[in-house]
Amino acid sequence: MNQESMSIQDCLKKASTEQLVKSYIKIRDAIEVLEREHKEAIKQRAEKQSMIEEELLARCNDAGGNITIPTVGRVTRRIMKRYWTSDWPSLYKIIKENDAFHLLHQRITNNAMDQFLEENPDLMPAGLNLDSKQTVVVTRMS
Repeated sequence: MNQESMSIQDCLKKASTEQLVKSYIKIRDAIEVLEREHKEAIKQRAEKQSMIEEELLARCNDAGGNITIPTVGRVTRRIMKRYWTSDWPSLYKIIKENDAFHLLHQRITNNAMDQFLEENPDLMPAGLNLDSKQTVVVTRMS
């Protein structure tokens, strides 16, 4: 069996650790180059798209509503809202007083939960799940 017909897993098993580290770094570097190259192109296109969006919004406002071009598409105006606070204690107080916890994202901050559980090992919340996976970090030797 020649190397071309081997599966990638077979190749990985036969490779030395040095070869794997070199390959990992080479692939990571190639990905970084591609990301840099495409990041600028995407940024330029996004800027053009934003300018077109502003012009279309102005035309919708001038027309007093949405615009439909039968063979092309429809431009619909929408109101997008985003709330944030500069006073978390005040917001937490209102949420707690009004039992309005549904106003917050149901997401746990991992580092804060790690620290909380280390400091309070007796307070494991019911239903708390942990997905833990060991990974590697490859650094380049200069």
